[in-house]
Amino acid sequence: MKILDDLLSLLNCDTTVKDIRQGVFHTGVVSRYCGLAATLPKDALRQDPPMVHAPGSLLDRHPRELAQLAHSPSILEAAIGMATVNSLLDVDEAACVEINAADIIMKKGTGKKIAVVGHFPFIPRLYDSAGEVWVIEKNPRDGDMGESAADDLIPQADVVAITGTSLTNHTLDHLLELCRHDAFVIMLGDSAPLTPMFFDHGVDAISGTRVADPVLALQCVSQGATFRQIRGTKRLTMMK
Repeated sequence: MKILDDLLSLLNCDTTVKDIRQGVFHTGVVSRYCGLAATLPKDALRQDPPMVHAPGSLLDRHPRELAQLAHSPSILEAAIGMATVNSLLDVDEAACVEINAADIIMKKGTGKKIAVVGHFPFIPRLYDSAGEVWVIEKNPRDGDMGESAADDLIPQADVVAITGTSLTNHTLDHLLELCRHDAFVIMLGDSAPLTPMFFDHGVDAISGTRVADPVLALQCVSQGATFRQIRGTKRLTMMK
C-alpha cells in the first residue's frame, strides 16, 4: 500500500517499545506515546494460526520493525503495527478540534448521498438528515451492503466515511481511488492516524484518538473494552 508506505516514512523511531496489549476489540502499544488500533477479531479468526509470530518477545523488537507489521497479512499483527504507528506519530493537537465525527458527517451529508465504510454506532442518526445512506461492511449486519458493493456505491456518494481499519486490512488505497474528486472524505476510528499526510491522498478530515492517560486506556483495552468504553482518551479531528 502506497499510503501505508508514506505513513511509515513519517515516523521517528528513535525510542523503545515499552508495552503491548492486544485485547479482544482493541490493541494498544506504548512507545513515544500510547497508540491504539482496532483488533478486528471476526476477520482475525478467519485466518490460520499462528496469528501472531513470536508472542511474548515483541517488546524486544525495534519500533520500526513493529510498525512495519502494519503490512502483515495477519490481521492481529497488522493491528499491532497500526497501534505502533499511532504510538510513534507526532500529532499537532493545536491543528485539531474535539468534535464528533458523526456531527461532521451529518452536517456535510444533509440531503446528500453518504457512503460509510464500516458499521459505526452513529449510523442510525444519519438517516434523519441524509438523502441516502449506504453502509458497506466486511461483516454486514441487517441493512448493510457487503464489501463488494463499494465499487458501485462509493463513486455515487457525496460524502464518504472510511474506517481507519482500512489501513489494517490494506483496502484504503482502493477505497480512496473510488471517491469522486468533489466528494467530502473523512477517515475515522481509533486506528486512523492523525496526520495531514492523508490530505495529499484525497482525505478531507481525520477523526482519531489521542491517548491522554495510557495506564487507564491500556487497562480498558486489556479488559475487553469496546471503542466507546476506552477511557483516558481524547477524540480529535484534523480538517484539511
